Amino acid sequence: MKETGCKNGQMVFPFYHRGKTLTVNFRGGEISSDGGTLLLRQLDDELRLTEMIKRAIDDNRDPRYITHDMHTLIRQRVYQIATGYEDCDDADDLRVDPILKVSCDRRLDEVDLGSQPTLSRLENSVRWSELYRMSEIFVEQYIRRHGEPPKEIIIDMDTTDDPTHGGQQLSMFNGFYDEHMYHPLLIFEGRGGDLLGAVLRPGNVNSSPGSVAILRRIIKRLRSQWPDVRIVVRADGGFATPELYEFCEEEKLDYVIGFRGTSPLKSLNQKNLQLAQEEYKRTKIKVRTFDSIYYRASSWEKERRIIMKTEVSVEGENQRFVVTNLTGEAEEVYDFYAMRGEVENQMIKELKLDTKADRLSCHRFSANQFRLLLHGFAYTLLLELRRRLHGTELATARMATVRLRLLKVAARVRHTFRRIWIELPSSYPFKQIWYTLFTRLCPIC
Repeated sequence: MKETGCKNGQMVFPFYHRGKTLTVNFRGGEISSDGGTLLLRQLDDELRLTEMIKRAIDDNRDPRYITHDMHTLIRQRVYQIATGYEDCDDADDLRVDPILKVSCDRRLDEVDLGSQPTLSRLENSVRWSELYRMSEIFVEQYIRRHGEPPKEIIIDMDTTDDPTHGGQQLSMFNGFYDEHMYHPLLIFEGRGGDLLGAVLRPGNVNSSPGSVAILRRIIKRLRSQWPDVRIVVRADGGFATPELYEFCEEEKLDYVIGFRGTSPLKSLNQKNLQLAQEEYKRTKIKVRTFDSIYYRASSWEKERRIIMKTEVSVEGENQRFVVTNLTGEAEEVYDFYAMRGEVENQMIKELKLDTKADRLSCHRFSANQFRLLLHGFAYTLLLELRRRLHGTELATARMATVRLRLLKVAARVRHTFRRIWIELPSSYPFKQIWYTLFTRLCPIC
């Protein structure tokens, strides 16, 4: 008869009947579920991302009482977010994780990493001047990635809702979203997905406030590096303000921005709508037509080009308008504008869902801005990690999939006098991709 039960820490499962006793204990040694954090650290060293964050923060703590240096704290927080631990509370468990300790340059036999109170104090200590310097890192990372000037830079601006809970500073009710929230402004490079700006704003503002000031700062830095590069600004109708058009025209930027379908514009498009209705009635096939006019709204000082899209289908009529200074064919310009949907469908989704950038639960508004930036830096790391996967099956995978398959890897850690051994599972199904990524991050090895 098989021995069962728990004795001296040995747990025997009686269900197994294959000639051997199935025994479980907690003597496996130092184990981590996040072996891929090592890849993040190697990439971080190349990008110097957390080093740049550390340099942006003035560490005014008394050195006599410091256990955790600033760089270690930043690494710990960013790596935790990138590996799927978005809350500061997670640090209380992860501070002893051997892989995270090694990735943060902490010896395994040294003091553990920072706890939740330590990281929360950091979040609440950062000043607005430091947050401003940190926000500039996104553009610097984009510039560092390009050895030569890009042919063109597409700047996509958008906003998203971030629901708030409790008495958080500047949490306001937004009637459009029907909730108390923050209303972050996010700026991406439209081709590569690089995050160029992430600014937290009160919940009751609409899309456009502050957008020109932030865009001006980004354009100034890009122009200082590449004076002649073509820059195109894309945004939805929430950004359709004369201030933005005039800024783009003064700075010689191309722009294509959604525009509200006003009564005068719909009247001007009435003929196109009637023709589309007749065509659909005759063929029962969806009809799309495009036209453009020069139009001057009452708040404008001059005429601007308006692209008019008219669509009639079984679902009804759909008229859309875009204001632009581009000179191409109307359909071509509108289709280029419609490509900004990639911002909502992938970039914002990955930032919010895969790095949990909407987990802004501090009371202080400045602390939540700091958190938004930290989640943005985790997004930057994961985006660059995915770029290194070109030619593999994960080259176009969601960030969450890359994390699950390459970062969430069980690892046993052993240390001897001369070496630290990280042992990954022999049965790990993505070992070839992991090895490929390692050789691309460490080509001389």
